[in-house]
Amino acid sequence: MTVAAAGPRARGLLLRPFVEGDAPALVEAYRDATLRRFTRVPVDDAEQAAHWLGLQERGRAEGTRYSFAVLEEGVLVANVALKRGVPGGPVAEVGYWTAAAARGRGVAPRAVEAVTAWAFRAFAAEGLDRIDLLHQVDNQASCRVAVKSGYALREVLTALPPEFPLDGHRHSRNRLDGSGDGRSE
Repeated sequence: MTVAAAGPRARGLLLRPFVEGDAPALVEAYRDATLRRFTRVPVDDAEQAAHWLGLQERGRAEGTRYSFAVLEEGVLVANVALKRGVPGGPVAEVGYWTAAAARGRGVAPRAVEAVTAWAFRAFAAEGLDRIDLLHQVDNQASCRVAVKSGYALREVLTALPPEFPLDGHRHSRNRLDGSGDGRSE
């Protein structure tokens, strides 16, 4: 399978696969308590950053995770990833985080929208029909990002401790195919 040659594009942002040189910026971004609260893999030092980068690289090689560094004027401001638990399956998930200094400027909605449009193009032949965006109910910022990115709230998910200690929201976007939610790619 060849993933679309042209990667995701967003106004004012560069989205590209992570590289080893991103490790110091990852450690810096993960110093933020809010970011750490909503992520599961710690990145406190160079060793953990290398581990995190390795997970992204393996996911891309296996076709299960397409993680993109989001840069603004050459600075890492966010991460956005398309997660495909079953490569070739009809459903994927988008996840992201935004560095503290970049919050409130529309970075996350632009990056999520870019990866959504890219994924529907790149994986159309494989039958990708829906992308979900999941977040804990207490993460109101993620709820706003979902709505701004065209993801409609579909259901409240019951907590599954310890991994998911609180209830969550499942927002979704469908590929425009006559039965979708009306949003264009």
